[in-house]
This record gives sequence, structure tokens and C-alpha cells, in this order.
Amino acid sequence: MLFLGRALGVLGVLLFALTASAQTAEPSAAGAPEIRNSPAAPRISFNYVHVDGSYIALTFDDGPQQKLTPKLLDLLAQHHIKATFFVVGQNAAEYPDIVARAAREGHEIGNHTWSHPNLAKMSDENIRRQLRQTDDAIKQATGKHPTLMRPPYGNLSTRQKQWIHQEFGYRIVLWDVDPLDWKRPGPNVICNRIVKETRPGSIVLSHDIHPGTIAAMHDTLDQLEAKGFKFVTVSELIAMAKPETPAPSTARSQTAPAPAAHPQATAAVPTMPTR
Repeated sequence: MLFLGRALGVLGVLLFALTASAQTAEPSAAGAPEIRNSPAAPRISFNYVHVDGSYIALTFDDGPQQKLTPKLLDLLAQHHIKATFFVVGQNAAEYPDIVARAAREGHEIGNHTWSHPNLAKMSDENIRRQLRQTDDAIKQATGKHPTLMRPPYGNLSTRQKQWIHQEFGYRIVLWDVDPLDWKRPGPNVICNRIVKETRPGSIVLSHDIHPGTIAAMHDTLDQLEAKGFKFVTVSELIAMAKPETPAPSTARSQTAPAPAAHPQATAAVPTMPTR
């Protein structure tokens, strides 16, 4: 009986301790926000922007090129079009006057790394060096630090996007229209691909280091304008973003295929160097 009494006493102490612990922890657990109810994190990566209106962003990579980029700037000025240039740092440092002119004429300048490597295969420190050198070159040419970056080939892991955004403040810009102009298919093919694939909210990829691309832009701009498209910089396009409303599931026919998802930029990434 003495043993049973002691056992019951110990059990009572344990139950009291557990009850007190649960009561102490309860306010903290109840006050903690649930993940599913927390607001969505701000979007930091873009290959397309849902907008209200026929707005698109033309982007040009890998320049500036000594002769071709000024020709493109002349053409854009004739059409009163603002574009976004993702410059390679080495080229920006070699031709700062061209970068300065582009910025002065209202175009946006983004970071496309110093030497165009595949960032997905690099250490964080080497990526920092690539971005900082290019950032400095852009700042020296334009007086402003860039707010956008585009990874060469579109290759960047989710983790890399997160820390680059946190450390540099960059938005990561990909694309949804790729004419594969780096393969040099000819001006007509480049033009036809861009005009066919572009839709409101598109981010169009091209390269201002290829003669065929510059030649294609004459007809491309004319045809896009004829279709009613309006041209803005990438940052302006992002500022216009509207929330997307998913279509009701009942609206889909059982016999008709579901609408294809908008292609991710990584699906259109070239598998070989663009220059």
C-alpha cells in the first residue's frame, strides 16, 4: 500500500507538470501566424507579366556592341520606343558612352554578369564578383546602380535567385519570347518568330550583338506596332502587373485540351553560348 501511494503521488506530480507546461505553451502557439494564412512573398523572378493592356517589354542582351548597338538605339529613337538592355560588364566597361547614351535616352540598363558565364555552375563568391563588377561598370557609365539582372542562358537556381535578390535587391528577369536569334536564322525568321509569339505582357529576348537581329528590328517594330502593342521597360511592365484570375474549371470542355501553360523561360534557354 505504501508503494502504491508513493506511485500515485509521483503520477500526480507528473500530470500537474504536463498540464502547466501545456498552458504555458498555448498562448505562444496560438499567437504564432500559420504559414498558410501568411501573405504571399513578393515575386522576384519574371518571364512574363500579366497586364491590363497590350504592353510588352523588348530586351536586348550581351552588348553593348560598338557598331550595332548605336544603330539599334537610332531605330528605337525613330519609333519612340524604350527598351531594356542587359549588358555584359566587360562590354559596358569598354563602351561606357554607349551605355550612357542608352540610359540618357530612357532605356533601362540591367546586369548580365561580367563575362557571361553559367552562374548555376559557379560558387556564390564568384557570382558576387561577376555581379559587382558589372554593377560598378553600369554605375560608372550611367550614375545609377541597376535594379534588374538576367542570368546568362537563364540558368539560376531558386536558392541563387533568393540570395541574389536579398543581397543586391535585383529582380531576376527571364523571358517568354525567344526568336533564337543567336543561331542567326536570318532577319525574316527572327521577325516572324517575335511577331507570332508576342502577346500582352511578354518579355521579348533578343541580342544586340548580331547583325541579323538589328536588321530584323525594322520590320519587327513595324509589325508589332501594327498589332497595337505598346513598348515599355521591364520595370515599367512589372509595375503594371495585375493578379491573374484562374479560369473556372467548369469552363473546360472534356473533349477539348486544357490551355497550355505559359512556357517558362528556362524551357527556351539555349544550350550553347550565345556569342
